[in-house]
Amino acid sequence: MSSCAYQSPWMTDDVQLFRKTVRQFIQEEFVPHQDRWREQRRPDAEAWTAAGRAGILLTDVPEEYEGGGGSFAHEAIVLEELVHAGVQFGSSIQSIVGHYVLAYGSEQQKRTWLPRMARGELVGAIAMSEPAAGSDLQGIQTTARRDGDHYVMNGSKTFITNGGHASLVCLAAKTDPRVTGLKGISLIMVETKGLPGYRVGRSLEKVGMHAQDTCELFFDDVRVPVANLLGPAEGKGFSQMMDRLTYERLTVGVTAVAMAEHAVAVTTAYVKERTAFGKPLIDFQNTRFKLAECKTAAQVGRVFLDNCIARFMADGLDDVTAAMAKYWLTDWQCRIVDECMQLHGGYGYMTEYPIARMWTDSRVQRIYAGTNEIMKELIACAL
Repeated sequence: MSSCAYQSPWMTDDVQLFRKTVRQFIQEEFVPHQDRWREQRRPDAEAWTAAGRAGILLTDVPEEYEGGGGSFAHEAIVLEELVHAGVQFGSSIQSIVGHYVLAYGSEQQKRTWLPRMARGELVGAIAMSEPAAGSDLQGIQTTARRDGDHYVMNGSKTFITNGGHASLVCLAAKTDPRVTGLKGISLIMVETKGLPGYRVGRSLEKVGMHAQDTCELFFDDVRVPVANLLGPAEGKGFSQMMDRLTYERLTVGVTAVAMAEHAVAVTTAYVKERTAFGKPLIDFQNTRFKLAECKTAAQVGRVFLDNCIARFMADGLDDVTAAMAKYWLTDWQCRIVDECMQLHGGYGYMTEYPIARMWTDSRVQRIYAGTNEIMKELIACAL
């Protein structure tokens, strides 16, 4: 039966070998520290440079900038292995920030920031969301006022992944207050170390993802060089974000499918061992049918995801299909994990069991990178 198992078409021998390397690193360097990371609400700072040495940061950035030189397939492997190990680590945000620099940065900006990001010396964060601006980016209030050869920035950001450790922030700010809506937004890279006026707020208490570093950021008359603007001119920020969100939403889809598959796997093992009324749970028809439904839904999601990955690697993934993937895959992730939690009974509600952590961690997938309701609006606009 295993010989007939589905395998992703992008899973080449090279990618399989990379998976073994990533899995070993995560098991040895990350897994033993997960309890402490959850308690302190963030990974250890040293985890970033360790990840850099292991080659799991910026895996799909060209080697000329000290990236891994691989494809999105390599990035997908890192995301999948983190999920399978139950580890929360913001490497996907690191890659997303890296791709903003790669796509829109000058050659000088690329050579200044990408190698240090690949080594884990710089930790990236995307500062878009604000207290009054989440999926609705036109509500951004943070400003970047031109003052000679510097921008003076004021405002606050919230729900910022990697915020506590962030040393390179991709900031969305209004550079032209005279322009209403989205046209006045620009993206500016902010190196935060020792930067006057920059402050990291509290670690936010979340329902799940407790080991994930999520903070508020504050900018009070922060000055950065105008040369840190991403792109050739101001006012391009919204279109830049829309272009890059395809990548971000695809990474969310990878995580969704990996967790759905992992939930089915751990639950199948559990119901084969756990007994009720004198027989294993797997012997009850309801258990078998529920798992059959979950396994099928996860498989359908995997095939759709693989199609999206193949199209992305061929530069053919459009934003509508990426929105479909983000919405559909995360919805089904939550359904599958919830069904699997139910099959665990009371133990499924105990955080010592992986399925309980998967349940709480899954819920945010339908919210960040644009809520699933926003995804449906994007899809509907293309009808």
